[in-house]
Amino acid sequence: MDTTTFTTPSAGLSRRHMLGSALALGVATPLGLATTARAAAPTAPSAGDGGTAPAPGRLTLPEPTGPHPVGTVALHLRDTSRPDPIAGAGHYRELMASVWYPARNADDRPLAPWMADGALRAFLDDAGFPLPLSLAPLTSGHLSAPVHRFGHRLPVVVYSHGAGSHRGDHTIVVQELASRGYVVVTVDHTYDGVTQFPDGRVVTRADVDRDHILSPHDYAADLLFILDRVQDLAAGRNPDVDGQALPDGLLGALDPLDIGMFGWSKGGTATALTMVADPRVRAGLSLDGPMQCRPAITTDLDRPFLMMTAVFTRAQDPAAAEFWTHLRGWRRTIQADGAVHSSYGDNMTLIPQAAKLLGISDQQVQQMVGTLDPARGVLIQQAYPAAFFDLHLRHRRGNLLDGPSPRFPEVAFLP
Repeated sequence: MDTTTFTTPSAGLSRRHMLGSALALGVATPLGLATTARAAAPTAPSAGDGGTAPAPGRLTLPEPTGPHPVGTVALHLRDTSRPDPIAGAGHYRELMASVWYPARNADDRPLAPWMADGALRAFLDDAGFPLPLSLAPLTSGHLSAPVHRFGHRLPVVVYSHGAGSHRGDHTIVVQELASRGYVVVTVDHTYDGVTQFPDGRVVTRADVDRDHILSPHDYAADLLFILDRVQDLAAGRNPDVDGQALPDGLLGALDPLDIGMFGWSKGGTATALTMVADPRVRAGLSLDGPMQCRPAITTDLDRPFLMMTAVFTRAQDPAAAEFWTHLRGWRRTIQADGAVHSSYGDNMTLIPQAAKLLGISDQQVQQMVGTLDPARGVLIQQAYPAAFFDLHLRHRRGNLLDGPSPRFPEVAFLP
């Protein structure tokens, strides 16, 4: 999280307290924390130490629970309406995105990595950990598998990551939605995380000075551009600037009138800003997003909005409390007991696995991802976003969002 933009309540835990050892394994943590990372991380044995480190296994992500296999493809996009002063004269803002979707005939397609090798290496180098890329998890997304068409267009959900992160940071939620029949479009906010382009270029926060750190409004500008690219795909147009072939059945599969959005941290704030700016987004979900931005959100919003909070509760964050007063449609705030800011995301399962490899104590793990049981945290991430978008995009009535559920006694509904 970008601490120059957001003020974390003292009761919460920011990503500044995450161990660099977890970061070095590919766990999504802002790149600016390398100094803290090196100070906190244990030292791995080397040949010169006379010791031999055990061969670690690959980290894993939980399988999605929906009935469909998942496909994914990356897109290279360019916004010719926005010059890029950081890249220099004549350059325009470039973004990398991924499209996730229900697939068919996917078994013969390789699984997509959680991060591209160059981007992951930037993580490792920044943290000072020469660990093998082979530790990074694979996703459940089969590269460029054909799209499963159901005789109707597919609802769309757009995802926005947090500051210093990347578009794979909430793959658990993304591939869960795709397995249930959604098309999910994820985007890297270039210069506020780690992005690898098709030509091998890797761009990180180190490429910009503090005067150019992206604001939530900058994120929202990216998301508005992504919404236009959703329209392109729905209309049968390939938006990839390199003209790469798209998976069979993707063009024309998206429903441009059935779009939701979710984001974590700064991405949650950007989700709210995008909904205020563009009525194409019918429902929004914030994963512990502070609503701290300048200018502030003062426009009423009459569409459904769910706030899954941990640190940025309305009681602790005045901006979130103010935003709540502008929600005029369906609204809920839920909170998982024991959750901290990084509990909603792939960290919930990756950090405990990394801890076992590196000898990090359970107490240290809890400082990073909270006291919420990791297995329960994964189930919460899979269930609640899906229930929200099922209700408001597909009009499938369930009771999970009506109030406390015996299936999830950890989840409280805040008044």
